[in-house]
Amino acid sequence: MPKVSEIRTALFEAAPEYMKMEWDNVGLMCGHAAQEVTRVLVALDASYRVLNEAQAAHCELVVCHHPLIFGGTKTVTDETPVGRSLLFAIENGISVLSFHTNLDCAPEGVNDVLARSLGLSEVTVMEPAGTDEQGRAYGLIRTGTVPETDVRSFAAQVKQALGCEGLRYADGGRPVHRVAVGGGSCGGAIGDVLAHGCDTLVTADLKYHEFADAPYLGINLIDAGHFQTENPVCARLEALLCGAFPELTVLRSQNHRDETHFL
Repeated sequence: MPKVSEIRTALFEAAPEYMKMEWDNVGLMCGHAAQEVTRVLVALDASYRVLNEAQAAHCELVVCHHPLIFGGTKTVTDETPVGRSLLFAIENGISVLSFHTNLDCAPEGVNDVLARSLGLSEVTVMEPAGTDEQGRAYGLIRTGTVPETDVRSFAAQVKQALGCEGLRYADGGRPVHRVAVGGGSCGGAIGDVLAHGCDTLVTADLKYHEFADAPYLGINLIDAGHFQTENPVCARLEALLCGAFPELTVLRSQNHRDETHFL
């Protein structure tokens, strides 16, 4: 059976470490690189709920998008959500692999999957950071086109495609045709999106003033949720694992969910 290190290598081939942002943390978060794996659980986050699901399903490995260890984690105790999750993983022999901004930027990663989920055509990398060994551009945001429509109708299409309980949008006063997509938090790229001739941005975690400025800037904004814009990549991770290691049992989390609800 493959080792954790071999699975890490295979996934880094699909989403190379050099594609990550310099501030990011990717790869093996906890566990033993030499551990043999028979069962893998795929989820957006290695949350305490997900790790309990992995333990109940006898999975030795969780493969996720968001890093379990990120930012200023200085202690590992049961007094914080991260510490509680780390302790549970270690105590139950569960390794955790995370592929974050490298998976955002990689060809066929988070943002290509998102663009495809929303039916975009002529998809390209908005601002390539480089090319991979196959000569394919990589970078964060994708742009593409959809048949011209109004923002309310397109927002409804996004809601249905991503299974959103609800979403927020701003009408920039323009038809929707050339669309930029960025899974997770890409509100800081509004200026670049406009500069590249896009009329619409689909992302998440947008702020009040970004919505307030949208009509003056002439850009349609759709905040479809952090979970909803990134979770579709879990199917891609599952497919990569099944293709590289057909002997593995690969499960997709049934317990991980968005904790945001609409009244």
